[in-house]
Amino acid sequence: MKNILIILENYAVEYGFKVISAILILVIGLWLSKILTKVFRKFLIRSNVDVTLLKFFSSLMRIFLITFVIIAAVNKLGVETTSFVAILGAAGIAVGLALQGSLSNLASGIMLIFFRPIKVGDYIQGGGGEGVVKEIGIFVTKLISLDNKILFIPNSKLTSDNIVNFTANETRRVDLIFGIGYKSDITTAKNIIKDVLNNNSKVLKNPPSDIFVRALAESSVQISVRPWCKTEDYWDVLSEVTENIKLQFDVNNIVIPFPQRDVHLHNK
Repeated sequence: MKNILIILENYAVEYGFKVISAILILVIGLWLSKILTKVFRKFLIRSNVDVTLLKFFSSLMRIFLITFVIIAAVNKLGVETTSFVAILGAAGIAVGLALQGSLSNLASGIMLIFFRPIKVGDYIQGGGGEGVVKEIGIFVTKLISLDNKILFIPNSKLTSDNIVNFTANETRRVDLIFGIGYKSDITTAKNIIKDVLNNNSKVLKNPPSDIFVRALAESSVQISVRPWCKTEDYWDVLSEVTENIKLQFDVNNIVIPFPQRDVHLHNK
């Protein structure tokens, strides 16, 4: 009995020290990893790194440090880290086979971050959704729609679809069509449109606006109006130009026709 107690005491001393050391490594290591991640994040901020890349690299740094700390703690317990890494690798393969869709989203997320077809703050359309990019995550991209809905779009769906980035360039063209009656004077209508565009400070002078007859439709002469503006002024120009042209057409007796039918009844 005495020998057994001595053996247990020796084991307690030997492995107890290892367990305490492993716990200290884990606690201190996790604390340091948190601090180092914050320092790394501040360094990226000072380097003017894009917000999307900032979040990605910060997360990657934290995962790397935590993994390193765990392996160091396990190694302190006397477990061979080579076999531990092999087990992690095998588990990773098994998990990878079970989560093929998630890995596809992960790969797509990395593509979005490094090739940067979109960035936080852009207004885009893609993957069946449309809105302002709020966050590009590892697995999903978060959009805020114009009516303040949050859209979570899987990255793989986004990269496999056509992406329309409405705010990638500094300027945009506003495409408008106005129909006037066949009895209205086309030259007068075009001059009115030109004056409205010239009086709007948000309409750019260069490139110049296009004003031309688009088609002779069934009940109207269609005039295309294509002014240019800064991207952030798009919606203002769209609404202001439309409203002012309508008001000026009314003042100058330019008729905007609407579909109608004349029905003639014949008594037999």
